[in-house]
Amino acid sequence: MSTDHSDHDHGHHHHHDHQAVPSDLALRTKALESLLVEKGIVDAAALDALVDMYERQIGPRNGAQVVARAWTDPEYKQRLLSDGTSAIAELGFGGSQGEHMVVLENTPKVHNLVVCTLCSCYPWSVLGLPPVWYKSAPYRSRAVIDPRGVMREFGLDIPEDVEVRVWDSTAELRYLVLPERPAGTEKLTREELAEIVTRDAMVGVAKVAAPRKGASA
Repeated sequence: MSTDHSDHDHGHHHHHDHQAVPSDLALRTKALESLLVEKGIVDAAALDALVDMYERQIGPRNGAQVVARAWTDPEYKQRLLSDGTSAIAELGFGGSQGEHMVVLENTPKVHNLVVCTLCSCYPWSVLGLPPVWYKSAPYRSRAVIDPRGVMREFGLDIPEDVEVRVWDSTAELRYLVLPERPAGTEKLTREELAEIVTRDAMVGVAKVAAPRKGASA
């Protein structure tokens, strides 16, 4: 019986280790996907919905917890900005690849945008799977050249007097944007705050909006 080592040494074929996706996870997901579709258990559309759930809901919830804690706990916020990796680990989230996390604070004067120009390095541990647009070549090239234009396409207009800083992720270093806390959320609990934090706001292509009055939780 020949044993197949291909998945163990597939890391050596890559010339740059930039695309540090947890390979076992990625492979398991792929295997599961093909099995489910093959057996007709799931159609492709349902699978897209599942991926979407991971992209938008389950993954970013971790990051949302981090943001909500920083908004409500000034000491935590200081730890988060000075040592993102360990402050995020305090909440039980951490990168399987040992990558460092740097948290960038948005303020009325500075807006941060995260991109990965080489491929699609992304803070898996707090944001889950990267969205399709984040991995796309136009976003990766244009975010650096014309960040305001890119954000405008997402419906975010950054005033000229606000400085825009673009941060390029690598395999070793991942960034998470700490969005501004919206006005009118003073009475919200940490859980309620976490509900309004979106993935796009933690990448920097959106701002967090206060919940609409009368919106049911």
